[in-house]
Amino acid sequence: MLTAVALLFFLFLFVSVPVAFALALATIPVFMLGDYMPMTVALQRMYGATQSYPLLAVPFFILAGNLMNSTGITERLLHFARLLTGWMTGGLAQVSIALSALMGGISGSAVADAAMEARLLGDAMAQRGYPKGFSASVIAFSSIITATIPPSIGLILFGFVAEVSIGRLLLGGVVPGLLMTLTLLFTTAIIARRNGYAPELAERPRAGEVGRAFLSCFWALAFPVFLLVGFRYGFFTATEAGAIVVVYALIVGVFMHRELTFSRFLKAMEDSVCDIGMVMLIVAMGAVLGHALTIEQAPHAIAVFLTDFAGERYLTLFVVLIIVFLAGTIMEATVNVLLITPLVLPSLVLAGFDPVHVGVLMIILVTMGGNTPPVGVIMYTVCGILKCSFTEFIRWSWPFLAAMLALVAIMALFPQVVLFLPDAVMGPAR
Repeated sequence: MLTAVALLFFLFLFVSVPVAFALALATIPVFMLGDYMPMTVALQRMYGATQSYPLLAVPFFILAGNLMNSTGITERLLHFARLLTGWMTGGLAQVSIALSALMGGISGSAVADAAMEARLLGDAMAQRGYPKGFSASVIAFSSIITATIPPSIGLILFGFVAEVSIGRLLLGGVVPGLLMTLTLLFTTAIIARRNGYAPELAERPRAGEVGRAFLSCFWALAFPVFLLVGFRYGFFTATEAGAIVVVYALIVGVFMHRELTFSRFLKAMEDSVCDIGMVMLIVAMGAVLGHALTIEQAPHAIAVFLTDFAGERYLTLFVVLIIVFLAGTIMEATVNVLLITPLVLPSLVLAGFDPVHVGVLMIILVTMGGNTPPVGVIMYTVCGILKCSFTEFIRWSWPFLAAMLALVAIMALFPQVVLFLPDAVMGPAR
C-alpha cells in the first residue's frame, strides 16, 4: 500500500494537481483498501496539525515580512546591496546575492525572494548583457540564503515537526547563511571574470555613502538581531517573537519610515492571508499523508534501511542528505520538511547527530532542490519571470550547484560550523 500511496502522490504532481491536494488525495488507498484510517481520523489529523502553539510563529513572521516590505525597505536594501557589492566583478549579479542575504532577515521564503529579485533586477541584468541563464541561476541560488538566515519559515516548521528548539535552529542558520553568501559571491566573480562582465559601479563607494545607506535600512537590518538577542536572553519564545515582530514592523512602517499607509497595510494583510493559507493548507494535508506513512510503517522501513550503515555515522548522514536532496527536486520544500523529517531524523539522532545540525542541512538541501528539475519550484518561478529556457538555466547553474553542494559537505563533516553560534549564545544542547 505504501507503494500505491507514493505512486498516486507523484501522479497527481505530474498532472499539475496543487501540492496540498496531491498530499490529501494520495491517501485514498489507505481509506479505500483497509480500516487503517477512518475519515474521522483524517479530519482530526488535519485539525490537530494546525493547533500547535509553535506553529503560530509561521503566520506571524509571514505577516511581519509583508509589513516590512510595504514600508519601502526593499528599495533601501537594494541600494545598500548595490553599494556593498556593485563595484565587484559581476556587478548586478553580486548585488542580487547581497540583497538575498539582507532580505533573509525579512522574507524567510526562498520563492518569494527569488520572484521579487527576478522582477527587480532581471531587466537590468539583461540590459547589461548577462545571459538569461546566468541571471536566473544567480537569483535562484542566492534565494537559498534567504531561506536559511532567520527568520526562516523552513527552520520554524522543522522545529515544529521535530520538537527542536526553534531559537537554536534560527541561530544555527546564521553562519551557514553567511558562508553561502561568500561562496556564491566567489563563484559569481569567477564566472563573471571569465565572461568579461563589468562591475556595476566604476569605483568603490565612499565610506560615508555606505554609512548613509546603512542607516536608511537600519531598522530592517536590526530585525534578525532583535530576534536573536530575544532568544538568547529568554525574553520571548519563537511564537511570542512572531507577535512582537509584527508590532515592531508596524512601528517601523508608521513612525520610522512613515511609508506604511492604510492601503499598503491592507495589501500586506491580503498577501499574508494568501501566503499563510497556502502554508497551513500544506501543513494540514501533509499531516494526513504523514499519518498514513506512519501506519504503513515507513519510518521503520527507513530505519531498517539505515541500519545497513550502522557504525558509519557520516555515511549514514550523507545517505540521508542525498535522499533529502533528491526529494527536494520533486517536492516543494515545505512538504519535504513535514514528510521527511519524522522519517529520517530519529535514525540520525540515534547515530549521535545534533538535530539542529541536521535541520539546517536539510533546509538548505530541500531549498536547493527547488533549483533542479523535474519539479524545481524556484527554477520555474525565476525562469518564468525572466523568460529563460530550462535548458539554458541548467547549463549556467551547474557551477553554483557544485559550489553549494561542496559547502554543504563541509558543514556536514564539521558540525560546529552550524552549531558554533547556538552553543555560544544559548549553551550546548542537553
